[in-house]
Amino acid sequence: MPTVTQAPGHAIGLLFSRRSMTGAVETTQAQAALLAIDEINQHGGVLGRPLEALLPDIGPSPDHYRQAALQLCDEHKVQALFGTHMSSTRKAVLPVIESRRVPLFYPTLYEGFEYSPLCWYTGATPNQNALPLARYVMAQHGKRVLFIGVPYVYPVESNRVMRELFEQAGGEVLDEIYLPFGASAEQYRQVMARVAALAPDAIYSTVVGADIPTLYGAYHEAGLSPQRMPIISLSTNEAEVALMPPAHAAGHLCAAPWFDTVETPASQAFVARYRARHGAAAPITAAAEAAYFQVHLYAQALAVAGGSEPNALREALAQVRLQAPQGLVQLDGETHHCWLWPRVARLDADGRFVIVEQAAQAQRPCPYLLDYQLGGSQ
Repeated sequence: MPTVTQAPGHAIGLLFSRRSMTGAVETTQAQAALLAIDEINQHGGVLGRPLEALLPDIGPSPDHYRQAALQLCDEHKVQALFGTHMSSTRKAVLPVIESRRVPLFYPTLYEGFEYSPLCWYTGATPNQNALPLARYVMAQHGKRVLFIGVPYVYPVESNRVMRELFEQAGGEVLDEIYLPFGASAEQYRQVMARVAALAPDAIYSTVVGADIPTLYGAYHEAGLSPQRMPIISLSTNEAEVALMPPAHAAGHLCAAPWFDTVETPASQAFVARYRARHGAAAPITAAAEAAYFQVHLYAQALAVAGGSEPNALREALAQVRLQAPQGLVQLDGETHHCWLWPRVARLDADGRFVIVEQAAQAQRPCPYLLDYQLGGSQ
């Protein structure tokens, strides 16, 4: 396994795969995590010791992530794990971290409705992305929506949440369609024929990874109008947009806590450092931003706790704050999720995310949506 530094230090493991269905975005996450590790080590590490990252070559299946987590915990004795992306891979790793008492930092949006005493979730929960996206779409486009996804836990559960939000506000879900991973362009064309017949106000996509360009390509080929009927998504991001012609992406909507077009000084500095390291055209995603700032939060907490003892570290993680690229973030000690900055953006003709709505302050995570519904929040 390659390491960031050869000096003895705080051993941590990175669980990102270049070979998975979501390999493009996981590559951005691994690169952002490594950037954060380098920054921390350049400033003396933590408690006088560097962070030493182990990055195994992980295969595409959830079991590959589980096996990598076992190896990192049992053979390499890592103090913490950072990563996994799809919910199926996170769920495969949770029993490992809970039995070994090794914390996992999960830097990806997900469907919510989960808690682990050893997992810290730094991606968006439904109240931080699904809720603002649904509100915006209803106000700007309408209340009739059609769902397209792939068959695993995140799309099914995310569709359940989005259905509840639309129906709370008097909206209607016209159809809920699932295609297999790696579905052909022809299968997506057939779905677009169904879309054209039903004419929803928006298409909510929970398609992920390498299938995203196929969906947008079929939409564009069908001659549908993003101005009247946009694809709206939480999972489409800069990495997949970079894999499609800009014309296929233009006009569609996404929600996330961060886009590479955010103009805060911290965001612009992060983008500049990332691209200086990985190339001027390297895509950067919200999941990468979370992978970056969660390493810094961990390093702060490790210093406050004076080491990696689980109880002391857990208490410290609930205390630390960070001026992340998206804004000031902090972890919630009760839910183990993160205060984040909701944003909605529309893709322009160059494939760039133009922010059309953003929160004035960080929003408290509510992974169970107990306090929120479309039309208002506590």
